[in-house]
Amino acid sequence: MAGPVVTISSNGSSDLLKPHANGVLNGMNGTWPKPTKISRSNSQSLQYPEQYLTKEEIVAVIASGCKAKENWRVGLENEKFGVQLETLEPITMDNLHDLLDGMASRFGHKRIMEDGIVVALEKDGQSCSLEPGGQLELSGAPLKDIHAVQRELDVHLEEVNTIAKELGLGFAGTGYEPKWPLQTKILWNKSGRYDALQKQITEYHGTGKPFLRTMLSTCTVQANVDFGSEQDMINKLRVGLSFQPIVTALFASSPFSEGKPSGYLSYRSFTWTQYDDQRTGMLPFVFDKDFGFEKYVEYTLNVPMASLCRNHQWYYVKRKHASFKDFMAGKLEGFEGERASMEDWLLHINQGYPEVRLKAGYLEMRGADCGPRPFLLALPAFWVGLLYDEQSLKGAMEIIRDWTNEERQMLRMEAPRLGLQVPFRGGLLKDVAQAVVKLAKEGLVRRGRNEEVFLAPVEEVANSGVTLAERMLELYYGKWGSKVDPIFDELKL
Repeated sequence: MAGPVVTISSNGSSDLLKPHANGVLNGMNGTWPKPTKISRSNSQSLQYPEQYLTKEEIVAVIASGCKAKENWRVGLENEKFGVQLETLEPITMDNLHDLLDGMASRFGHKRIMEDGIVVALEKDGQSCSLEPGGQLELSGAPLKDIHAVQRELDVHLEEVNTIAKELGLGFAGTGYEPKWPLQTKILWNKSGRYDALQKQITEYHGTGKPFLRTMLSTCTVQANVDFGSEQDMINKLRVGLSFQPIVTALFASSPFSEGKPSGYLSYRSFTWTQYDDQRTGMLPFVFDKDFGFEKYVEYTLNVPMASLCRNHQWYYVKRKHASFKDFMAGKLEGFEGERASMEDWLLHINQGYPEVRLKAGYLEMRGADCGPRPFLLALPAFWVGLLYDEQSLKGAMEIIRDWTNEERQMLRMEAPRLGLQVPFRGGLLKDVAQAVVKLAKEGLVRRGRNEEVFLAPVEEVANSGVTLAERMLELYYGKWGSKVDPIFDELKL
């Protein structure tokens, strides 16, 4: 049986969640296709397809995700780092398996098993799983409003912390592992798909930090939003991509790496700019006049494959530039003559990491660092206010009307380093952020559900121009005595 719904406020003693001198920071069912997560022990659905998959079928699957406005929902995904509280050393895979098993026993989650070990949990339309570096991820259910998202998050964190405390573990809300070098991190999560991904990365990129640190040392919070039509998807995707650098700045909480300042406010975001550019980025083709469902599908078909699952076994794709289109044509090296299925495509799109990802029925906003609990709720509030209100969405589209792809790329590259102080069009990114947050708040007010209260953390950041990361750096050079250890208490979830 699940635990009771509780509301847990921020740690009032945290220096990071007190009002800043330049502003005020107040404390604070529909269905979506879930990402297909298949393991060696439960992959029976991924058999050889009886019919050849076509591009038209994939386009139809995405188009079928259009929903009437009254059925629009919002979902939250967040990843978090665990530590052993006594030593602050990284959490181990054994710790994480014990945590998941304890949550299943105590709170009634369904166990997802692989090789006799619990690797994920499912309950009430949500899942709790492990990322490549052992990050614990909540993939929330699609819910009606931000209040429902808050209740879901509070219950999740209460359950996690109940079992974690018994195991001597704790979790922190920050976008990048602040203390430990890569070589001291836990081994890769050896579930089937991540094991294959590790082999693929190692073969083509070696053991270089840019690729490993992105998989092993980053944590994000994401918001999932619906669309009503192809044109509505286009509008929301264009606004989402254009404003991801603003979100990166507003939610920046990862200024440290290996125990010292990294030179960036969002080191998480910076590491993604160094990752495989065929899988990441700002998708400039989205702003072409002929963009729509079909053009996005064409993009996914040309993204290089990383892995696939056949007969209960995961395989990494050995040829660096082998595309899903090759697979559909029966020309994938090592699998010649074999054709792709729809399940294969659903797995494949999860191996691309653009700043906004179009899935089979919703948009995934991916530009924010994980942070303290109020910031986790501010992200879905921001996007709902901006994208679910017709007037606010129109205002957002007017702001970006004449932005160029070069400007969007510049913002993506500079926001992780400079935050809201990026020079832009004769002013600062801060000026645009203030206008955008205002639009989001007005949209939430018009929704009439009292959701605008959840925007308080990013309102404070936008108005003061001071990010959470900059406040962390100020404490690092002052009260914290050039140590990052206090982060695990200040930003505990």
